[in-house]
Amino acid sequence: MDFKLPTETVELPSKGLLYSKDNPLSSGEIEIKYMTAKEEDILTNINYINEGTVLDRLMKSLIVSDINYNDLLIGDKNAIMIAARILGYGKDYKFTYQGETHTVDLSQLENKPINESLFTQGENRFSFTLPATGVVIEFKLLTHGDEASITQEIKGLKKINSNSSADLTTRLKHMIISVNGSSEKTDIRKFVDNYLLAQDARALRTYINEIQPDVDLTFFRGQSGERTSIPIGLNFFWPDA
Repeated sequence: MDFKLPTETVELPSKGLLYSKDNPLSSGEIEIKYMTAKEEDILTNINYINEGTVLDRLMKSLIVSDINYNDLLIGDKNAIMIAARILGYGKDYKFTYQGETHTVDLSQLENKPINESLFTQGENRFSFTLPATGVVIEFKLLTHGDEASITQEIKGLKKINSNSSADLTTRLKHMIISVNGSSEKTDIRKFVDNYLLAQDARALRTYINEIQPDVDLTFFRGQSGERTSIPIGLNFFWPDA
């Protein structure tokens, strides 16, 4: 028998602006299929869960478009994750936050607005002047491939020193692509390790958060109207957990 699974098109928060023109992701959208029993097998695979790879394996299985998964920007991955949850288990996400039960309609989540004047088509490169020291740096937004490299480097550091806590600096070393015009990796790593002031690092993280394309994963809390991040817990893809 010939069956055809229905698919949906997901709009990427980046609008495809940061991908090279020859990359299929530059179209600003991606096609994914509805979840099947096969994907539920992935979600319940204990080895994948313990490895921390279960969600990536799920999304790779759902993506129909011919793309390199490592190229995906983190914000675009989040959009695919939300769409996968809706197609698999529906739009209503029920969770408990600070003792209160909330239900969010995931289909109403919107992509964060981006300032396209800061983007150059096909280039994942941004400039920022550190406010305290005046040092000019260039940085990129992280992709899935970058995150995988960062995770491996951090694991390696912890093998050498179990008390190592270089998560923040390791991430910055992978994000920064030049310091005062120098793109030498040794210069970048030396700068991050020895000369990047805490207040400059914080200012940089704040700026990155402001410009990074992503899904607005916040909701209004009851009568207070306070906007809070949606907790992505076990029951996001395991509603019966």
